[in-house]
Amino acid sequence: MSLRDLPGVEKLLQTDSAVRMEALFGRTLTLQAVRAQLDAARLIVRQGGTTPNSEEILAQAEAMLEDWLSPTLQPVINATGVIIHTNLGRAPLSEAARQAMLDAAEHYGTLEYDLAKGKRGKRNVHCEGLLQKLTGAEAGLVVNNNAAAVLLALTGLARRRQVLVSRSQLIEIGGGFRIPDVMKQSGAKLVEVGTTNRTHLSDYEAALGDRTALILRAHHSNFRLVGFTTEPGLKELTDLGKRYDVPVLDDLGSGALLDTETYGLGHEPTVQESLDAGASLVAFSGDKLLGGPQAGILLGEERLIDRLRKHPLARAVRPDKLCLAALSATLLHYLKDEATQAVPIWRMIAASPEDLRVRASDWAQQLRQGDVIEARSTVGGGSLPEETLPTWALALSVSKPNALAARLRKARPAIIARVAEDKVVLDPRTVLPDQEAMLLKILQAML
Repeated sequence: MSLRDLPGVEKLLQTDSAVRMEALFGRTLTLQAVRAQLDAARLIVRQGGTTPNSEEILAQAEAMLEDWLSPTLQPVINATGVIIHTNLGRAPLSEAARQAMLDAAEHYGTLEYDLAKGKRGKRNVHCEGLLQKLTGAEAGLVVNNNAAAVLLALTGLARRRQVLVSRSQLIEIGGGFRIPDVMKQSGAKLVEVGTTNRTHLSDYEAALGDRTALILRAHHSNFRLVGFTTEPGLKELTDLGKRYDVPVLDDLGSGALLDTETYGLGHEPTVQESLDAGASLVAFSGDKLLGGPQAGILLGEERLIDRLRKHPLARAVRPDKLCLAALSATLLHYLKDEATQAVPIWRMIAASPEDLRVRASDWAQQLRQGDVIEARSTVGGGSLPEETLPTWALALSVSKPNALAARLRKARPAIIARVAEDKVVLDPRTVLPDQEAMLLKILQAML
């Protein structure tokens, strides 16, 4: 076949296949894909290869269009047992939070409109009152994530001034977020106190001076410091701050509102405890142990929150209407004492091993293969390092476990499982109830 034998672009576009593609993908993209495949066909002819016919060219063009437009952000079934899985989007939202986002997305709303006064309002009112009722804080401010909350606090309160931080708290969390780097970006001057393993209250007191703007405590949210170690408690730091009129910023990270010890985990400091200990400001995430959307929350003294509200950076990191809608709905679950039933991550944390054993056994029975084994789930999300929860999981013994895990990741929706001891392990703790039927359907097809 010569180049002359190849169909022209216009001829291809008149075929039924091309008309269907235009209806699905639009004329501009369809034209681009057809031209790209014709160019590929011409190259094949020049190299002496077998030239594709019109049907093959159009089929390849359609495959190209599907690849171009296939969403990269896709829903997955999390069967890893990691509850707050950062790489999988952290906390899934409650039904009420999802509905609140849909309502906010579908309609105009009172994002910055005061219905009573008939004029412009403030978006901060949508969550601040709920946060005050929950925690007893004087004031609150919501931004788009906790890193932004810390950056705003440092920039708004300590620019060109000093911030005291223990060397044991110069942490790095996921994505290369480092306290020293954030401090530098904010314009504040980092003053390290103590040593890597031992910091005393006297170290902080010795470092205080006229240029000290803040004392920062960064919670060890994703690691443990053990052995010959010591750090002053938050109450000691806040008492010291009050004596010298220096605010204390407590960066909690995960920001639990419930007592994790109730569910067999170690103690994760709660937001209420930090405020009760006298922290001037508390910063934490909305999408970790709170179980809501991605957000950063600052609570504390009204005089400090008011300064941060008025700072130019606050506008750059403010949350949108979808975040505020979902966060408000999530906070309501806590106010109504229904978080362990309504908020998915707390439902997962509270799930009993016996219930999980029943679910895993049911999976094995429906699949007619697999062993139900004892395993451990983790909280994840930089929360409660080394803490695990007892669970029961389905372990599939196959000749090539890594190959099966890869095939599961290619399913739609993708299934993310663990490979341990040459078995594919699926933990029911993190599989949402409405995903269970699809999980089993995909597994049955593959096995």
